Amino acid sequence: MPIHSLNHFFIRAHDLELTKTFFQEMLGFEVMPRPDFPFPGYWMGINGSIQVHMGPSHIPNREKYYIGTPADAVNGQTGVIDHVAFLAEEPNGFIEKFVKNKINFRPRYFPESNLYQLFITDPNGVMIELNFFNITAENAPKWEGEDYSKMERVGEITN
Repeated sequence: MPIHSLNHFFIRAHDLELTKTFFQEMLGFEVMPRPDFPFPGYWMGINGSIQVHMGPSHIPNREKYYIGTPADAVNGQTGVIDHVAFLAEEPNGFIEKFVKNKINFRPRYFPESNLYQLFITDPNGVMIELNFFNITAENAPKWEGEDYSKMERVGEITN
């Protein structure tokens, strides 16, 4: 009984409406039908599939509704999860949208895998990675990003 896909991840949104708008306008997500949970929020998805569940961070007894959130949980960071990644297409369209909307992005390229990436943060500080496969050096967007093949290598780590 193997796991075959990611169902969704949950964001405790500092500003729920701003977060919803960001996922809609910057990333192309749609609001999906959502069960009548005992707290407000949205299911956001692509092509009829839910990817992101979001609810307001500052609600009474949030630790009761959000199983992974203790009462003293901090806001505005990704936590022990470094980033969440999505597969995407047409990197130039995203770059144009981010530039137009003054969204900071950090591009990276992994020539060995023909993988081009854009990293952005959502309004809550969640790091989002957009992966574009089959991008070669010849068809990669013009950018001043990092090249994984030229990064300093980390040796073996011992505890």
